[in-house]
Amino acid sequence: MKLRYAAATDVGMKRNHNEDCYAVVEAEQLFIVCDGMGGHASGEVASRLAAETLIEFYARTRQDADATWPFRLDKRISEAENRLVCGVRLANLRVYEDAYANPTRRGMGTTIVATVAAEDKLYLAHVGDSRAYRVRDDAIAQLTRDHSLLEEMKAVAPEMTDEQQRSFPHKNVITRALGMRDSVEVELRVEPVAVGDRFLMCSDGLSGMVEDATLLEKVRAATDLAALVADLIRLANAAGGVDNITALVLERTA
Repeated sequence: MKLRYAAATDVGMKRNHNEDCYAVVEAEQLFIVCDGMGGHASGEVASRLAAETLIEFYARTRQDADATWPFRLDKRISEAENRLVCGVRLANLRVYEDAYANPTRRGMGTTIVATVAAEDKLYLAHVGDSRAYRVRDDAIAQLTRDHSLLEEMKAVAPEMTDEQQRSFPHKNVITRALGMRDSVEVELRVEPVAVGDRFLMCSDGLSGMVEDATLLEKVRAATDLAALVADLIRLANAAGGVDNITALVLERTA
């Protein structure tokens, strides 16, 4: 699959360091966005460690077809899906073990959204509230479901209005992240990819500050992906920039 992409991260307007990170492995068409959490820069450690662990797992399993995987395969899903889920689960374990071994980093964790493009499909795994969107034609679709208290509340109270959701006092509290426990449930999705499809992966520093309608308008109209990413970060900062901001855009080309 032929892709073009651009990505950037920014500290935002309120924070003094950046706990987000992103990574790209072109050989695997692997794309990662992480949003760390924890005091004393531990969030920065967690997000970087999670991304590095997933990349290392892909490198090891590519170079050695007989390499032992850290978790038993799920026979209900494909090898490509198993590889992505196993890598994210290993990242969770590494973050958890690092936090346990270093008292100053106790309680650190990170969200993750990771995608792999292969055979006309996008394999997508996520934990937490970092998101992936697809822009196709004139529509934007959120492909991930936030693991947050707000989403749990919406599930039991579907009549919540947009205003009630915006004013929900605990909307930024996440219910699932890498590093919180020694195991984690990874949410997995597989999407067909058409030529011209664009995908936006981002931390909540973007999705929490810029409305979906604006994201659609910007992503659909852009011709320069690097300029698009910079514009999205600018919009998040203009709206207050209360958190670190990371945006990664993919497009399938002919």
